[in-house]
Amino acid sequence: MTLRRPSPLDGRKPTKDDLARVDTTAPDGVDDVLPEDPDERLRLLIVGVNPGLWTAAVNAPFARPGNRFWPSLHRAGLTAHQIDASRGLSAEDERHLLTRGIGITNLTGRPTVRADQLSRDELRVAGQRLVERAAVLRPGAVAIAGITAFRTAFQLPKAVLGEQDPATVPGWPVDVPLWVVPQPSGLNAHESIDTLAAKWRAVWEVSGG
Repeated sequence: MTLRRPSPLDGRKPTKDDLARVDTTAPDGVDDVLPEDPDERLRLLIVGVNPGLWTAAVNAPFARPGNRFWPSLHRAGLTAHQIDASRGLSAEDERHLLTRGIGITNLTGRPTVRADQLSRDELRVAGQRLVERAAVLRPGAVAIAGITAFRTAFQLPKAVLGEQDPATVPGWPVDVPLWVVPQPSGLNAHESIDTLAAKWRAVWEVSGG
């Protein structure tokens, strides 16, 4: 298991002052959830767009209360219990994810209030970096949570949700299925926990055992 930094807030939820102190220039605002052993293969690598301020403040993925990521992951059956990362990701929950073969990273680690505050060039560089990481990690599948960021990162303005053709992404390893799932933020009114869970189940089935 990776040596993740503990939540700098010692298990409490961030205040407005804590959020205001988040460094929005830092390239690594939140640690990845990835195996320490590079030979340990992941079943599914989940890729967020970038950390929000709450996520960066507690150093835990998809941590903001109201984000439907963790409830939908549990409802889909990918986790045995619903993880609460709002105060940080516990070592036990990190072990649970990795035991299930689930890794989590972001296109870019720079925190912002909103994902649309990332520049096009920033996302395109991040997309190329993900291609390189996918070639090294070789997970059973990669799922990017955010169609708008995906379109920008890979210059595919007509891409739609669901499984992607690897041939449209230069350098993408052809044996690694690539999916795009909806952004799970509570601001995405087009999705519910149930609809998100259905999409996670579809990716999970493709990712294999």
